[in-house]
Amino acid sequence: MAAEHPSGVPLLILACPELYERDGGPYLDAHGLDWPDNALRFGLLSYAAALLACARNPYSWRCDVVHCNDWQTALAPAYLHWWGSASVPSLVTIHNLAYQGIFPPDVLPALGLPAQSFDINGLEFHGKVSFLKAGLYYAQQISTVSPTYAREIQSEPLGFGLHGLLAARSSTLEGILNGVDLGTWNPATDPCLSATYDAENLARKRHNTTALRQRLGLRPTPDQPLLGVVSRLIEQKGIDLVVQAAEALLALPAQLVVLGTGDASIEQALARVASRNPGEVAVVRGFDESLSHLIEAGADIFLMPSRFEPCGLNQMYSQRYGTPPVVRCTGGLADSVVDCTPHSLESGTATGFVFEAPTAQALVAAVRRAAGAWRRPEIWQRLQRNAMARDFGWTESARRYIALYRAMQRAST
Repeated sequence: MAAEHPSGVPLLILACPELYERDGGPYLDAHGLDWPDNALRFGLLSYAAALLACARNPYSWRCDVVHCNDWQTALAPAYLHWWGSASVPSLVTIHNLAYQGIFPPDVLPALGLPAQSFDINGLEFHGKVSFLKAGLYYAQQISTVSPTYAREIQSEPLGFGLHGLLAARSSTLEGILNGVDLGTWNPATDPCLSATYDAENLARKRHNTTALRQRLGLRPTPDQPLLGVVSRLIEQKGIDLVVQAAEALLALPAQLVVLGTGDASIEQALARVASRNPGEVAVVRGFDESLSHLIEAGADIFLMPSRFEPCGLNQMYSQRYGTPPVVRCTGGLADSVVDCTPHSLESGTATGFVFEAPTAQALVAAVRRAAGAWRRPEIWQRLQRNAMARDFGWTESARRYIALYRAMQRAST
């Protein structure tokens, strides 16, 4: 059915109540388990996208490029190939290669793809059907969400078994850093904050720190930095490193606030840290949009010790909010945070603190550096202003995508 986005962009909506109108989320049921018919649900979505892109399209409208995101739509280039419409340019963007849409081979007839598509040069992946591999094999172009991640996925361990294919297609693989919504994430206008502020009014940021401590029951200790985490609580995000490092971080001294949900074992470990340190650690399970904004503004230092991070957005929010992040040197974190050193401070490029090894010890060492800088207001404010001056909007990334679309169109004619 036809519709319109509030911005005025026309939309075509795929309506199939039997597959999509149900409790739970788009990928998981109410118990957090994959929908058992996900292959059919997302196969249909890919099928519809391919249908609209080829000569079978029942509408007069014709697309210029089919842009697929992750495994959920990555089957579209396969349909175009097997329908004889491979000349329609297609692009697959990888947001996280760890999620590949892998299903048993007996789903193939229901997907409407021929048996010969189940081949190592096609959909087959270790005896199963991989939606993402199909897209990476058949699409004309591949992109991912940061330049460093584009390099990392061409080898193990971050290639997750697809590194050979990606390395072979490296000439068609481009890393384009994601952007953020500068209207929603703006400390000068954010309605979720206790006090708005900008780079010229950094003193007002402290009102948010006070409000955050009050809201979460932390002791008022303005002489200690407040460390913030907003994340999925999983090993990929390095939250187990935060658990391992917690006592050493508190001994700096510092306080810690965590918002998120994820693996039960990590949630329980964080809860134990909080129970042992009342008034110093606050852990909020779940997702709270307004609290996430207040943590970005109220924390002094933001922690993102990810084992791998295709792009990441919170490190961008943090810099925009004058909350220098501590990040591991991986993926989009490496591309968007400049380590604070005497040289980078002098050049005006320092925006946070970067560490290499995925260990609790390396995390603590980086936070110790950050806490030391926090105690020197002239350095800290310079770092904050550097970070807040960074432009993480979509303008440059959109320009690069448009250039890629146009190149694909030229190549297809």
